[in-house]
Amino acid sequence: MTVEELTRPVSRRVLGTETLLVLGLSLGKSAVYALVSIAAALSAAGPLSAQTAALNRSASPRPWLDLTYQLLGIAFALLPVLLAVHLLARDPGDPARTLGVDLRRPGSDLARGAGLAALIGLPGLALFWAAAQLGINATLVPAGLPDLWWAVPVLILAAVQNAVLEEVIVVGYLVTRLRQLQWRLAAIIAASALLRGSYHLYQGFGAFVGNAVMGVVFSLFYLRTRRVMPLIVAHTLLDVVAFVGYASLPKEWFNWL
Repeated sequence: MTVEELTRPVSRRVLGTETLLVLGLSLGKSAVYALVSIAAALSAAGPLSAQTAALNRSASPRPWLDLTYQLLGIAFALLPVLLAVHLLARDPGDPARTLGVDLRRPGSDLARGAGLAALIGLPGLALFWAAAQLGINATLVPAGLPDLWWAVPVLILAAVQNAVLEEVIVVGYLVTRLRQLQWRLAAIIAASALLRGSYHLYQGFGAFVGNAVMGVVFSLFYLRTRRVMPLIVAHTLLDVVAFVGYASLPKEWFNWL
């Protein structure tokens, strides 16, 4: 094998296969399971609103074993992110800068992230309420951990994990690869948004629509700024409010979910 063969550019076919494999190991797999879950819910006795979609569930009745399972789940869920960054490192330039996940602009990233969280969060609550009234969402339980000292820290870590996994893979990595594959911008935005919506389908159709809209906004933001970090900040804030709020506040406040 010659030096030229070792250093030749990666073909579009290889990039396409790589993209499918990364998605298959991460959120593409989640999307398939979500499709099966919504099909099971729709075919079960009773309406969709009578079904329950539980997040952050307890994994063992033994507290320390439960904590161990929770931390392992969070750690292993981030491996596809490391894989995506590793694969992007083959491209020219620093992958952290390509994705915009470096720490060059902490103040701007935090401010933009908080603004995005407000932009998405308030209409999102209205959409969830409307979906609940229409009966097109399952009953959502954002946090099902036991009332123990480690529950809130684990929920915060879970929020960070969700944000890093989704924004790096579904926005930063996927948009970068689809641009290299010469997809049209509209198709790139649609693919990212539909993928985001699809792996939330287990929560119902309202969740699908809400997350797809969020995907459009986040993809447009990334295409304009080339920074994933504000998206991670925004997503983390949204999930922390949802998870910790549900775990800490009276449950009757969330009957509308």
